[in-house]
Amino acid sequence: MTRFDTKLVHAPAQHDNNTGAVTTPIYKATTFAYPEIGAPVKDDYSRSGNPTRRALEEQLAALEEGTAGFAFSSGMATIHAALAIFKQGDHLIVGNQIYGGTFRLLHQFFERWGLKITAVDTRNLAAIEAAIQPNTKAIYFEPVTNPLLQVTSVQKVAALAQQHHLLTIVDNTFLSPYLLQPLTLGADIVIHSATKYLSGHSDVSAGAVIVKDRELAERVYFIQNALGSILSPEDSNELARGIKTLSLRLDRQIANVKELVNYLQGLGEVKKIYYPGIKGLPGYQELRQEAKGAGGVFSFELTESVDPVKFVNNLRLFKLAVSLGAVESLVELPSKMSHAELSPDEQLAAGIKPGLIRMAVGIEDFHDQIADIQQAIAKSRK
Repeated sequence: MTRFDTKLVHAPAQHDNNTGAVTTPIYKATTFAYPEIGAPVKDDYSRSGNPTRRALEEQLAALEEGTAGFAFSSGMATIHAALAIFKQGDHLIVGNQIYGGTFRLLHQFFERWGLKITAVDTRNLAAIEAAIQPNTKAIYFEPVTNPLLQVTSVQKVAALAQQHHLLTIVDNTFLSPYLLQPLTLGADIVIHSATKYLSGHSDVSAGAVIVKDRELAERVYFIQNALGSILSPEDSNELARGIKTLSLRLDRQIANVKELVNYLQGLGEVKKIYYPGIKGLPGYQELRQEAKGAGGVFSFELTESVDPVKFVNNLRLFKLAVSLGAVESLVELPSKMSHAELSPDEQLAAGIKPGLIRMAVGIEDFHDQIADIQQAIAKSRK
């Protein structure tokens, strides 16, 4: 059986050229000729299928141990496609800490078309079970949430879903298939904002859906072909190139996070750290049973002795920007950025405090990362 790191480098063979090229060519054609009327063809129109995209999609399926994969033009296009398999009147249970863009899509788009939504803390199986209705079709959640990194067990939620004949849909963006493979734990659909760890270089907007069985594959393919939010051949090639170094990048990012957390744990200016990848921090025991690690994102709370706005403004190596998973380090102030639309009371109810900082750690030398944090704190003390 081919091991994961080898799968990253060697996508399933396409046998589609006579040159001996070791990478799949970029097929930019929008249409493909039929030999004659009635002749079977593999591709006819690029929206419906493209050799470059197909190579990527087959690799995504292999990495997640799925039946089929589908590549889209963004993470949100991916989530749209995964949710579009449901119909008017269906009810979904979703995690109450899901990505804000997903929350917006559900409540400002899908609810208008008749989907019913109930948000619960998916760490609480009793709360999930209490929310199940006769028309419930699926449970949708993130195994590690943003920005508080709360951990939900995929295996436990999937087992509960199976008892009630529901689908389990997991947004695996934060961990990637290198650290967690939800389909092997009982999930039915896995989605990714491939813009993040799978791409890894802040230069491709992409998304992916991977499914467990053929019936789901047919439903998702119909949506992909009908809506048309496909990934271009050029971006498919870029994403495939990024995937090759996924484990190398994440190993370095995780090692860097552990160095930074170790440093921050000794600072009087830091009140609390959120990262389930280190023993003793919340979520560690739960996550280690299912995942190889917690990824390259962590959050921490500054004490009142440090101005959080000045802190992020004074960082130099950590760029003040949204997103995560790339080779460069990024920093975000959730109360002023990702959760700025919430009132102060709503932010506190969601656990978003004014001093909460989220860092997406890159592959730079951790000594330089620490030095950047040191100088920013020195300039931000009240």
